[in-house]
Amino acid sequence: MSRVICAGHVNWDVTLRVDALPDPDGEATVESRVGAGGGSAANVASGLVGLGVSSSLLGSVGDDEHGHAAVAELASKGVDCRYVVNVEHGPTTVKYVVVDAAGEVFVLGSPGVNEVFEAADLPEEPLAAADHLHLTSQAPATAAALARRADAVGTTVSFDPGRRIGDRGYTDALPAVDYVFLNDREAAAALGEASANDSDAATNGSAVATALERTTLVLKHGPKGAEVRDGDERHVHPGYPIDAVDTTGAGDAFASGFIAARLDGASYERALAVANACGALTAAEPGARTQLSWDRLDDLTDGENT
Repeated sequence: MSRVICAGHVNWDVTLRVDALPDPDGEATVESRVGAGGGSAANVASGLVGLGVSSSLLGSVGDDEHGHAAVAELASKGVDCRYVVNVEHGPTTVKYVVVDAAGEVFVLGSPGVNEVFEAADLPEEPLAAADHLHLTSQAPATAAALARRADAVGTTVSFDPGRRIGDRGYTDALPAVDYVFLNDREAAAALGEASANDSDAATNGSAVATALERTTLVLKHGPKGAEVRDGDERHVHPGYPIDAVDTTGAGDAFASGFIAARLDGASYERALAVANACGALTAAEPGARTQLSWDRLDDLTDGENT
């Protein structure tokens, strides 16, 4: 059985590297175009396997070329894909990822079947046998059902809800979650700090903030590092200076590192160091998935204390 089950999006990414983002009615030069597997849950599962943590994936793809390629790529890396649902009538979700010269990322998504899977597609036995369940963007009802099932059998849960945490209705899932990963924009939305001019967003932010009160927050500050907020305790790591090439998937790599370190018994400080190193390595290379390994992380962290 896998130590970690990752549930959420499995996509096909088409990455367009451009010299600059054009102004309205302007034009940019596409310097390269690459297709590869993506999706937050798939990225985390792949990263965990690179760090020696056996991982299974729960998600859904279309019965098409992109879906077959995405699953084959993950399986070749050692990810257990037996719980990936193959949807006969519907396309695999494709994301067009535009990366500018500074490494900033902009995403254009096409509709697809990456949220067709349900909690019932994961049998009880592997969930009970797992050490950890990691949730990413998915249908709120599915997230809530999986979180409650994991909590009931004593499997710890983390959740990286993504940019729509303030308006997707994840409040039912959050009380059963142990760790929530948020970047600065997501934290502002979740905690109601950036909604002064939007009463609906402020209401949603307040509800999410209340649901987050009993969870441990893992806040990603990009080049400024990261922190853990566990009740009244704060644990901070400054991160690692890198020249960003492509920040696609850096947050997913961060989650892989944090989960792997905590499963290994690491302190919050050590887990943040590992997570920041994973994010930095990924941001310094093109594409959503970088080959993570403990040897590469040790070179960057330079033997920081556990």
